[in-house]
Parts: sequence; structure tokens; C-alpha cells
Amino acid sequence: MFGGGMVGPQYASLQTALGPLLNGIVNYHFFVPEPSLKFPGIDAFLKTYQERAKGAGVDALGYYLPPYAYAYLQILGQAVEATKGLDQKKIGEYIRANTFDTVVGKVKFAPNGEWAQSRVLMVQFQGIESNDLSQFSGPGHRAVLYPEQWKAGSIVYPYEKAKR
Repeated sequence: MFGGGMVGPQYASLQTALGPLLNGIVNYHFFVPEPSLKFPGIDAFLKTYQERAKGAGVDALGYYLPPYAYAYLQILGQAVEATKGLDQKKIGEYIRANTFDTVVGKVKFAPNGEWAQSRVLMVQFQGIESNDLSQFSGPGHRAVLYPEQWKAGSIVYPYEKAKR
């Protein structure tokens, strides 16, 4: 297996630069457009993001960090509405005690403030044939290997076989 915790392959500009060279690489990600990750609101969010990203000098697809930035604000907004104010202590208590519906699915925090369940995905790039952005804008080219509940595809190995 080749890959691991590399920062970079999550961004559209590097994906299009590397194209088929990514085949077989396993890396972490936070969101990819696979059917197992189609949460309510994510398609509308990404459509708006991608329209605004054109010509703005930001990641063209916005799969890596933007969905979570938006989800964090959804959580804060829900907590402010529920507590009917801006009291930080009340908001913090509400966030620690509740589950939130967001564009990245249901989110709950553990008593220590971290996510109750890790949302880090392990994905393998597969079947990439060109450097065109369309290769990365839809499902089928990043197999979600882990966690099991969002699995979409299986690992291809050995690397010699996977990189084809």
C-alpha cells in the first residue's frame, strides 16, 4: 500500500495536476462525493460553493474543508437558536449535550469536546484516466475504505495493480 496522511491530494488543483498518477494511493479525506456520504443539504451546499469558487482562486470542488466549515456554523446556529442567546456557557453546554443535523451528517461531541465519532475517511484513488477536473467532481474515483458505515468500494492491491 502507498499513501497515508498526506495533505494536498484532497485539493482539486493537485488532483488535476497528478491525474492518473494518483491511482492506488490511499489517503485521508473528510468528504468525497460518494453515495454513502449524500447527506441532506450537501449537494446544494457544494453547488453554491462551486459556483462561487470559479475565478475566486480557491479550491474548485471544495470537498476537503468547506463542508465542515459550513457544518460548524450550522452547529453554532442551531445552538444559538436553541439557547435563545449568545451566552457562551449555555451554547457550549448545549453543543456538548446534543446531536446536530448538518450537511456532513449527524454530529455529536464527546464529553472531552472532540467528535464522539471520528469523521476522517480513508480513501483510495481509483480509475482515474486523465487530468480533467470532471474525473474528480463525481463519485467513483475515490473508494471510501473506512469507516465501515460510509464504505464505498474496496481497496485494490497490490499497488502495482492499483496504479493502473
